[in-house]
Amino acid sequence: MNRRECLALLGMIAALPAPAPVLAQQPSTARRLGVLSVIASDDVIGQARLAEALAGLGWKKRDNLEIDWRSGGGDRERIAQLADELIALRPDVLLALGTPSVEELRRRSTTIPIVFAVVTDPVSQGFVETLAHPGGNVTGFTDYDGPLAGKWLEMLTQVTPKPSRVVVVYNPATAPFAPLMLRTVEDAARTLHVTVEPAPVHDAASIAVLASRRDGGFLILPDFFTMANRGQLLAAIAQARAPAVFWSRTFVDEGGLMSYSTDSAEQLRRAADYIDRILKGARPADLPVQNPTKFELTVNLKTAREFGVAVHPGLIALANDVIE
Repeated sequence: MNRRECLALLGMIAALPAPAPVLAQQPSTARRLGVLSVIASDDVIGQARLAEALAGLGWKKRDNLEIDWRSGGGDRERIAQLADELIALRPDVLLALGTPSVEELRRRSTTIPIVFAVVTDPVSQGFVETLAHPGGNVTGFTDYDGPLAGKWLEMLTQVTPKPSRVVVVYNPATAPFAPLMLRTVEDAARTLHVTVEPAPVHDAASIAVLASRRDGGFLILPDFFTMANRGQLLAAIAQARAPAVFWSRTFVDEGGLMSYSTDSAEQLRRAADYIDRILKGARPADLPVQNPTKFELTVNLKTAREFGVAVHPGLIALANDVIE
């Protein structure tokens, strides 16, 4: 081939259209978090709050983290079904909000890391070996310390007229830890000279019966069933016109008399921190279970006036929030 032919061939090659670039198949870098909540997603601990806490740690939805949220609405059978759904999605880590959520998820996986929050006495329930050394694939944050149930009862004795009998409300199916709390309440009752009467509830009919208990007070134990059915519960207590102390300020915001509880926002923030550490390689077995560090006392004086009771000024002075 002479020089002229060579130049002509190069010109023809240069005139050809350029091949389309080959786009490399980029592997997805997003991680997956599955959340199982006993109550509705917009209740107490919600999706927006969790997303905000995780975003502050660099995990953003539709960027590097997918969040699959499932809410049981206080229905134990539904919670079990949702646990199956979440496990099938093969998440990198699970967040269990409430005791029934932990029970259902850990039955289905001993390998996927599980972080829990708003859970009572995880050692006695068999979720972890010890608080300091959880072992296995489960760790998280409790919502209860030993003397707390006694403090709830003591708060009721600071209401005038003082109730001589206190009805303790819980659902055995969703609060298997209730006997532990009842023992603490009964111990405190002997010192406070109050009679304690357990009142298990499990449906709307058993809640409605509480309206007839007009000769005492109510102590509502931590239980996501009572949270999910709080409208009916508050209505029954209002009909009884009896003083009541609750385990979450949500009840007080909606008309309950008073609560002494852990800070739910703080619980979620701390859970998000553990999720972050696990996604970065930490093992649940090496992350100690932590007890609550922040509590809040809320008193609703409007409800006190409606019920015709008075709350001791010393208790009001200690309150983090007073609803007038």
